Amino acid sequence: MHNNLLAVIRSVTLLNVAAIIAAIWALRGALRAARRTFKTTKLRGPPRTDLIFGAAKQILESQDEGAIYEAWAKEYGVAYEVPTTLGGKKIVLTDPRALAHYYARESWVYVQTKLARSFLEHTFGRGILWSQGEDHKRQRKSLTPAFSQAAIRKLTPIFYHSAHKARSAWEAIIDTSGGNSTVIEVQNWMNHISLDTIGLAGFSHDFGSLDGKSTPITEIFSTFGSSKRSAMNVGLVLLSQVFPLLEYVPTPRTKLFHEMQRIVENISTELLARTRKDKEEGVLDGKEDKSIIGVLIKANDSDSSIHLTHEEVLGQMKVLLVAGYETTSISMTWALLELAGNPDIQSKLRQELLALGEEPTYDQQQHNLPYLDAVVHETLRVHPPLSDFLRVADEDDVIPLSEPVVTQSGEVVNSISIARGTQIGIPVSCVNRSTEVWGADAKVFRPERWLEEDGIPRKAQDIQAYRHMLTFVDGPRTCLGKGFAVAEFKAVMSVLVKNFVFEMRDGPDTQVELGRGFLPRPKIVGEEGTNVPLRVRRYEG
Repeated sequence: MHNNLLAVIRSVTLLNVAAIIAAIWALRGALRAARRTFKTTKLRGPPRTDLIFGAAKQILESQDEGAIYEAWAKEYGVAYEVPTTLGGKKIVLTDPRALAHYYARESWVYVQTKLARSFLEHTFGRGILWSQGEDHKRQRKSLTPAFSQAAIRKLTPIFYHSAHKARSAWEAIIDTSGGNSTVIEVQNWMNHISLDTIGLAGFSHDFGSLDGKSTPITEIFSTFGSSKRSAMNVGLVLLSQVFPLLEYVPTPRTKLFHEMQRIVENISTELLARTRKDKEEGVLDGKEDKSIIGVLIKANDSDSSIHLTHEEVLGQMKVLLVAGYETTSISMTWALLELAGNPDIQSKLRQELLALGEEPTYDQQQHNLPYLDAVVHETLRVHPPLSDFLRVADEDDVIPLSEPVVTQSGEVVNSISIARGTQIGIPVSCVNRSTEVWGADAKVFRPERWLEEDGIPRKAQDIQAYRHMLTFVDGPRTCLGKGFAVAEFKAVMSVLVKNFVFEMRDGPDTQVELGRGFLPRPKIVGEEGTNVPLRVRRYEG
């Protein structure tokens, strides 16, 4: 009886303690929300059309979220408030001056959300994507030598090697077809080019996917492309922004992510161990020092301020594998689609490449092929692989605007106050394709804008990021590998466009939509997964 009474008292005590902790947590959350509401400028914005998800579900399920953000910017101004899940909200910025202010403070004042950091840590480890502040600065500094112009110049032959492998394979496929052309699913081939390139250039490893070898990483990414989006998945993704533990609910999609994490972890660990072994045995003879993996090992061995831990080295390798594979292949696929849909642009590009005659060197890529440069950057502007970013203010701030906005109370303001904990959204695809920023033809694929004297409008020039677009973001977190990606992109396009003519398989009225991969990918409407079948014809002059 006495023992039972003690057990009851203990259970009641534990329940009371749990209840007190829960109450304190709830009060703390309520006070923080009240402070944000009080200190943050109350901006206008779209109404909360969905009681649970606000506007978040509409954005997530849209084929063109940039158009949604742009319509709201026209109605509510260059900074506005968007309702999110379970009563939340975020401030969306489309103003060049506000964006410059934001990017100058990213990684210190504006940081990853807790959910984003948790996802990045589980997917890539504590590498450069996960890190913030001084930690991010240290990791970035350690990686910089691998992405210098000198380093990329030395890697350019690898880019051509992969492109020519694809060219030879396509010529063999056309020969087998018995004609002068055939239909090729080009997206899968861009995946192969990207994977083999990052393997050789980054890690001195040939995955062999261009030779027909099956690799776990291509298989898992193909599975992402064929997975179906369910209402439950959408709901869990949005609710996990408020309740991060929902990220661990087992669904087909989360199982794919876990499998991808396992595969990328195994590949990175194996490549790192092999390279270390080769270095210790003198097989590499110092040749790896300027490669990406060589730079990582050097930073791991260093006792200096750029030292990387073993965990951080693996984190960088996982990021480079996935980013090098996914984003570049998406961009190259979009380029082939745009060229197939715009034969005049394709012909003009081919004539420039043929006029040069020889295989362009890295320096010729940069200075002697202006139309190739224009096509590549127009593709990156119109079709950024990542369409928006979300950050949270880690301290109070005041963001200046280049033009005034009207608040909920009708007050006209030239700056907005941001309280700590406020979420900030950067709609990349909206800003890149905004008619307010890029002019009336902003949504048209027109490479000539990069070559004309007044082709880049004044307001676009106010965007301080690389080439006045947000594709590679800006500030301290600007994409470290952008030079690598652009050089690879140019090399592959120069080889393929010089040797083949690309046409829409089903004619000029072919419809393209966004499909689901690890990142959104283009696909031909009606095709399975993210397939992009194009008619490829050998160019014969």
